[in-house]
This record gives sequence, C-alpha cells and structure tokens, in this order.
Amino acid sequence: MLGLGGEFPYTCCSSCGSLQILEIPKDLSVYYPSAYYSFQRLQFSGYLRRLVKYLRMQVYLTTGSSFFCPPFGTDWLQKLKLKRTDRIADVGCGTGQLLYELSVSGFQDLHGFDPYLENSPSLPAGLQLWKMEFDQTDLHFDVIMLHHSFEHVTDPKSILTACFDRLTPGGRLLIRCPVADAAVWQEKESLWVQLDAPRHLSIPSTNGFVELAQRIGFEVNEILFDSTSFQFWGTGLYENGEMLDRTRIHAYFSQEQMKTWEQQALEYNRQGKGDQACFFCVKPAKLVEKQA
Repeated sequence: MLGLGGEFPYTCCSSCGSLQILEIPKDLSVYYPSAYYSFQRLQFSGYLRRLVKYLRMQVYLTTGSSFFCPPFGTDWLQKLKLKRTDRIADVGCGTGQLLYELSVSGFQDLHGFDPYLENSPSLPAGLQLWKMEFDQTDLHFDVIMLHHSFEHVTDPKSILTACFDRLTPGGRLLIRCPVADAAVWQEKESLWVQLDAPRHLSIPSTNGFVELAQRIGFEVNEILFDSTSFQFWGTGLYENGEMLDRTRIHAYFSQEQMKTWEQQALEYNRQGKGDQACFFCVKPAKLVEKQA
C-alpha cells in the first residue's frame, strides 16, 4: 500500500478459515502515515447543509425509503434501526466524522472512542469524542458500531466482550470488516488489497466471527456482504507493482472494466463471496445463566 516492503506471516485457522498475523510489529506507527484517512481533520457543514441533512434523515427515518438514505449509511443504517434517542458508540472513530454526520442529522447522544485522537475541535452538543480504549469507559450504550476497526484490534475476543458488557439488554452491535470468505483472497492470496498487512491484525471468516460472538453471548441476526469494486482494482494495482494510488487506476483499467467489477462485486455479495461484511448482533434482552 505504501511501498514500504517487508514480510508479515499470517496464520489461517484450519477450522474456520480466519486469518491472524503471527507477530505484531513493535512499532505500527510507520504504517499509519499522517495522510491516513483516520487522521484527517473533521469536516464541518454550514447551516444550510446541516438543515438539509437533518430533513433528509427525518424523511428517511419516517419512510424508510432508500432514496433518502444518507450516503454514509447505505444498507447498514436501515438494518440497524437507529433511533435519534439511542446512545450510540463508534469504536475506532478516527476523526469522528461519521458521528458528526449523525449529530447534524438529529441524533442526540453520540460517543466516539479512539486512543489516537488528536485534540478535538469544538463539537456539537450531544457529541463527545474520547481519547481512550473502549474497555476503559463505564458508559453503557443502546448501539455500538465498529466500522472497519475490528480488524485492527489486537484481541478480537476482548473487544467483543467489552461491547457485550457495555450494551444495554436488547442493545445492537454492528461490526463491519473484511472477511476471509473473500473469493479474491482465495484467488490472489497476499496480493488481496484488504489483507493490508501488517495493519490488519486479524480478519475473521463469517463462521469464525459467528462462533466467537455466540460464545460471548450475542445473537447474530444477519450477515450482509457489502464489498465493492475496490477488492478488484486495489488488488489489480498490486498485481501491477503499484502502491494503492487511485490516480493510477485508469492507467491500467478501462471504464468498461471498472463497470464490470462493480457488477461482479454485487454478484459476489449475493453469493457470500465478497471481501467485506456487516455483522448485526444483539445482546439478548433476557440473559440465560450458563450452566456450570
């Protein structure tokens, strides 16, 4: 991705197919340059744009029409069934941009957690960013989200347990991450763009994730594949010896090829072979005590 080179062995579970790096580099900071998207500045909206976003969300929540779905939401927002009064946590929130978009759309109790947060700018009422690991908070939430941060944590079981403990009964958990079920991974192996060594410390298979989540106590209600053409053109750039540079896409791939990949991504999602998925989990409203 960055042209730094290096070799990073991963192991693949013989039972479920999940992937995990064998040894985490002592210093990962070199693989997170200042241009990394999580380190960009929070982008604020002017009054008129905030008003449009608020009204758009109002119509969307009232009608459920995908036409009014905000661009940051796609399918996961509708399935998560958010309410504006929900207390919502975004774990690995980066700049907090997603929470900001929810805030100006009328959500009232929003919390972002990221140990690498820079100094937070003045934020809207009801939005707070915490420079800490998620397991350090005593707050409880109706909804917890991890948008492509799960694959960066050192201990997947620990973070899922923390989410379970900090959800209210009946609370919802959304995990979005790459998955080892990907046909691109099976075909291209180390060239797969979302392997992203060494930043992605573990990449679950769908079966591996479900087994772990259920063992902790979650109900996994749905798995939605939401991969895009990125899995093809990103991997294709690597095959051509390029770094991950979007400006180089059209040096190798035609418009027709890109359109074909977009359709192929949709087909892979339908077949359960896409390279990223959304896991919709629920903490049961009534917990059944485990037998000794």
